[in-house]
Amino acid sequence: MAGIVGYGAHLPRHRIKVEEIAKVWGADAPSYKKGLMLREKSVPPPDMDTITLSVEATKNALKRSGGIDPADIGAVYIGSESHPYAVKPSGTTVAEAIGATPDIHCADFEFACKAGSEAMFVALSHVDAKAMPYALAIAADTSQGAPSDALEFSAAAGAAAFIMGSKNLIAEALYTHSYMTDMPDFWRREHRFYPMHGGRFTGEEAYFAHTKGASKAIMEKAGMKPADFKYAVFHQPNGKFPQKVAFDLGFTQQQIDPGWLSPTLGNTYSGASPIGLTATLDVAQPGDLILMCSYGSGAGSDSFVWKVTERINEVRDLAVRTRKLLEENLIYVDYGTYAKYRRKIKMND
Repeated sequence: MAGIVGYGAHLPRHRIKVEEIAKVWGADAPSYKKGLMLREKSVPPPDMDTITLSVEATKNALKRSGGIDPADIGAVYIGSESHPYAVKPSGTTVAEAIGATPDIHCADFEFACKAGSEAMFVALSHVDAKAMPYALAIAADTSQGAPSDALEFSAAAGAAAFIMGSKNLIAEALYTHSYMTDMPDFWRREHRFYPMHGGRFTGEEAYFAHTKGASKAIMEKAGMKPADFKYAVFHQPNGKFPQKVAFDLGFTQQQIDPGWLSPTLGNTYSGASPIGLTATLDVAQPGDLILMCSYGSGAGSDSFVWKVTERINEVRDLAVRTRKLLEENLIYVDYGTYAKYRRKIKMND
């Protein structure tokens, strides 16, 4: 059986509070704090991008892997909608940085915020097919939101990495399922720096329809119900959406709490549900079942049923826990610094 052999996350230390953004644009900060349950978000500094986030998250995954030689990793897949280069892969740089050999398959995945779980899905499939002993799947983003747009209050940065294998598993992948339709709720055309979105249209018809579709389908496939799971992790574009979809499906607040990071992390796009999974694995116990469901505009969801093994207690503290990255040694910035870091001020040549 294929599953997770090592996992890790990495988050920027810098943060900006929603009040700081709101006061620049005359927006109503309480509406974001109460209505969308957003208090602050991560901000990547100028020397941090999808590649550097991916390398650091992978280093943490390797620490928890039981000493896997990077040379034995047969594939590196990075899911992101903020790859640093339009034409040049992120995967080859990460593979070389971690010490993988040239005898490796690399690919960059894109499917809006589902790109990370897409990489996980394919990496699992390679291992399950016995095409390679290990495959690395990374979900990473330094997401974009136009100045004064609602997305600016949530667009954040972070990464999660998972080494998939078939031996010494931390979590077994019992079931997978994907659910897709042609739903254009969010997009960014070539040469456009900021994405566009369909406003309220991104809710019921997009996020909720696909997240519920994938979650219900995998539970039916597995013959399980919400009460059978110890934890659940959903894509979190804000604090409200994952909470509402959890309640609609029959999950409780206690089941989503460990991986419900967006109120103080923001929306890490491709990294959102995978980073939530790392935080959930940090507290899970052997035998626990975890439902994870991503969402990506365009639109689709990947769902997974994970069963935690005894090995979790041996490895969880071999690398920094996600909540520690989220809550400790933080640096708060003002809007001017944030705008400089995110290159929101454009200069004419």
